[in-house]
Amino acid sequence: MVFADRADAGRRLAAKLEYLRGEPVVVLGLPRGGVPVALEVAQALGAPLDVIIVRKLGVPFRPELGMGAVGEDGMRVINWEVVRVAGVSEDELAAVQAQEQAVVEARAERYRGWRARLSLDGQVAVVVDDGIATGSTARAACQIARAHGAARVVLAVPVAPPGWETEFRGEVDELVCVDTPAWFAAIGQFYADFSQVTDDEVIACLELAATSPSPAHIRTMPAADPPAGDEEVEATAGLVQLAGYLTVPEKTPGIVVFAHGSGSSRHSPRNRYVARVLNEAGLGTLLFDLLTPEEEADRANVFDIELLAGRLTHLTRWLRTQPQAAQAAVGYFGASTGAAAALRAAAKPGSDIAAVVSRGGRPDLARPWLAAVTAPTLLIVGGRDEVVLDLNRRAQAELRCENHLAIVPGATHLFEEPGTLDEAAALARDWFITHLARRLDQ
Repeated sequence: MVFADRADAGRRLAAKLEYLRGEPVVVLGLPRGGVPVALEVAQALGAPLDVIIVRKLGVPFRPELGMGAVGEDGMRVINWEVVRVAGVSEDELAAVQAQEQAVVEARAERYRGWRARLSLDGQVAVVVDDGIATGSTARAACQIARAHGAARVVLAVPVAPPGWETEFRGEVDELVCVDTPAWFAAIGQFYADFSQVTDDEVIACLELAATSPSPAHIRTMPAADPPAGDEEVEATAGLVQLAGYLTVPEKTPGIVVFAHGSGSSRHSPRNRYVARVLNEAGLGTLLFDLLTPEEEADRANVFDIELLAGRLTHLTRWLRTQPQAAQAAVGYFGASTGAAAALRAAAKPGSDIAAVVSRGGRPDLARPWLAAVTAPTLLIVGGRDEVVLDLNRRAQAELRCENHLAIVPGATHLFEEPGTLDEAAALARDWFITHLARRLDQ
């Protein structure tokens, strides 16, 4: 089968996806070539369209050979067999990843502009590309969609090689393809017009989709009201004022400072839930935004671990000046990139942090400082969050402090599955109670 162009491929693919009509679907196009295909799918299903941005990691001396891919929020997929056979060093891999990550963040800002990323919480994420070659980019995109809270992930493409399903077993819930020809050399051979898609065309597709009314199931994360009983506080960190919530139970043995991840805030329902579990156990909590709204607009700041760790250090010093916290031990709870900031801050000389807990964290982003962390560290990762689990295992091998890796069975990146966040919160509570109380007894 040969498609006239990407629009033709999208219409044929949409016909295969009719069974999803009426479900809470968000269509996610892979820029650039997948977006015109995804636009046809979104319009046919009456669903909203967004992009899911990933970049191939090419072997340094053979960039056409993919050794993995990276996506938003620092997510990555690595083909370690290719890395091994090609003889790519850790430094070379890190350099390629940093370069492609910068492209990802720049494209996210350019494509979305003023539009916020659509929430995938509880939605059916339909990831669309114009075809499957190696599959590394699509695999990363599906994992990112899952990490953002999608209840189901469907990978849909017009064309793929025979047996492609085995490459995605366990990665997605459903696979949809129009044609799997026996002789497959490249995606472009199945398009009469396979001309390159420009950034302007991607933006035009998104703008066209945005003019259509959004179905009722689409939402962005709502602003949350301040937690009842918490004290709203402000602290100076360098030249900026940061806002937060402070809760200090009477005679608490310690206070846990939260460092949230990219795209989150002190209003995060997940972090607030964990904070409540800690409060009920008699522990204090401090939830702060480490960046101002203006700073968050620059995505580079979200991954600036030194900046985030510096802010966390400022907040910890401020906390220790508060009368109700003067005698309490201090611990850090970090999620996603916030976990890297927590570990970096804990590694600083004189930090005197009693314990660190990472939930779905990115300790690999703090790799240069892991060996200097002395605080007992608990790494909590979902059993189905395979990419992050691998990153945590590698990071754990570099920790020299007391540490433990706790895997929550059945949990994905956001711990959305029933009971998984409860288990993660209980693990954090027990770790903090043990180590904060131990610090006070010393």
